[in-house]
Amino acid sequence: MKVGLVIYGDISTLSGGYLYDRKLVEYLRNQGDAVEIISLPWRDYLSHCRDNFNRKLLKRLKYLKVDVLLQDELNHPSFFLLNGTLKKFVQYPLVSIVHHLRCSEKHPSLLRWVYRHIERHYLNTVDGFICNSQTTLQTVKELLTHPKPALIATPGGDALSGKPAPNLYAHRHNSQIQLLFVGNWIPRKGLHILLEALAPLDAFPWRLSLVGRTNLIPSYERKIQHQITTKSLHHRVHIHGAVSDEELVRLWQSADVLVVPSEYEGFGIVYLEAMRFGVIPIGGTNGAAAEIIQSGINGFLVQTNSPVELRDILKVIMIDPGLRESLKKAARQRYEQFPTWQQSMRCVRQFLMEYFVG
Repeated sequence: MKVGLVIYGDISTLSGGYLYDRKLVEYLRNQGDAVEIISLPWRDYLSHCRDNFNRKLLKRLKYLKVDVLLQDELNHPSFFLLNGTLKKFVQYPLVSIVHHLRCSEKHPSLLRWVYRHIERHYLNTVDGFICNSQTTLQTVKELLTHPKPALIATPGGDALSGKPAPNLYAHRHNSQIQLLFVGNWIPRKGLHILLEALAPLDAFPWRLSLVGRTNLIPSYERKIQHQITTKSLHHRVHIHGAVSDEELVRLWQSADVLVVPSEYEGFGIVYLEAMRFGVIPIGGTNGAAAEIIQSGINGFLVQTNSPVELRDILKVIMIDPGLRESLKKAARQRYEQFPTWQQSMRCVRQFLMEYFVG
């Protein structure tokens, strides 16, 4: 099978969506399939929309020798009109990999309407979908004019080579509670909410490690640094930035609780990765986190933008080692119920072969 994949920028970019794309490419190539990556440059949204009138791009895709063309849905502004033109010249089907829709994120009402209109148009130009969760598939279906073939292939939590620490469920009296935030510094991930929740908990023995790119939005980076300074959190918060896989495994192995109170997640790979290492996940109620976390059983879900609720949950976890132990065990058990990357990507390949390649 010959496959094309359209993305923005570098496929090695650190994010859950790019990890999904990498894992799919890796699996297809291991099965003997040829995968050609078509990388479009990162620009602003309006510039991406101008790609629809880019004759050079149309010509490249027009003469692309593939059996199926995959498009990361992140690229929708570049293709919501171009796909219609492209279909006049090519026989290969177009399949969109949807991690989550831009219109599902928090935006000013008018801008969100624009995103929704463009994404609706885009989704109706492709022939099928690969979605990372039931939540994502449902948001796609709401924008479709007619039903189309679709597959839910959830991400795996086993991307990192490493195992939980041997003393995973041991009580650790009189020691710091190790909190971990894994995510790039963007408002949607809720790091500012976490810091606000933690500031009044100075009587409790906690330490927070921050993993992820810090400089994507300079104004937000300044906001986070200001919070850390004004709330006197320097002695409690360690900024690691982007780390190697080996360092991330070490941090997972020493962590007690993952806290990413995101406004919206199309899936939330980081919650599943936490569970693999027996780390208690705390996520937001919006999006697909609820498909992973059973609140109060193997983690917690908190309302968006509610530092008070998050603070209360963290306090309960910190004062009750028995609760931490039971939640960690349940988190690991929950992880075992999900497929591995290998299993999910096998389903994707079967889906492509059955519906689009034959």
